Amino acid sequence: MSLVVEIAVEEPKWQELGDLEGFATQSMEAALRESEENPAQSAEVSLLFCDDARMRVLNRDFRGKDKPTNVLSFPGPDLPEPAPVLGDIALGYETVAREAQQQGKSFADHARHMIVHGFLHLLGYDHETEAEAAEMEAMEIRILQSFGIANPYGDPLQ
Repeated sequence: MSLVVEIAVEEPKWQELGDLEGFATQSMEAALRESEENPAQSAEVSLLFCDDARMRVLNRDFRGKDKPTNVLSFPGPDLPEPAPVLGDIALGYETVAREAQQQGKSFADHARHMIVHGFLHLLGYDHETEAEAAEMEAMEIRILQSFGIANPYGDPLQ
C-alpha cells in the first residue's frame, strides 16, 4: 500500500523536525505495517501542523472541548478505491512541546508518537475501553520501538 500525504504547516516552529512530509510518512507507514488494517492499494492522509490556538478551535468545534490538545484525528469518508481518504490529523505545537518537556522526551520522539497515535485512530483503533487502550498502546509501543523510541507509557510491554 502506498500513502499519499498532504502537509499543511501553519506553525513554523514545526519545521524544527526537518522534512515534515518524510517524518510523517515514515511514522504512518510504520503504523500501517504494524496494523492489521489494509485500507486499499493507496490511501490519502492530510496533516495540519498548527499551534494551540488553532487546536483549541478545532477541539471546540468538533469535540465540544474548549481547550487545546496535542493531536486530533478526523476519519475521512469511505470512498471507493483506488485512493480512499483515510482522513486528517492535526497537531498542536505548544501542547506537544510542553508534554515532551514534562515527560522528559525529545520533541521529535513525542511528535512521532502523536502522529502514530492519530494515524491509528484513522485506521479505526481507539482507547475508549481498557481492552482497546491496551491494544492501541501496545501497537504504539512496538511502532515507536522500530524507531528506537522508548515506551512512551513508561510501563513494560506486556
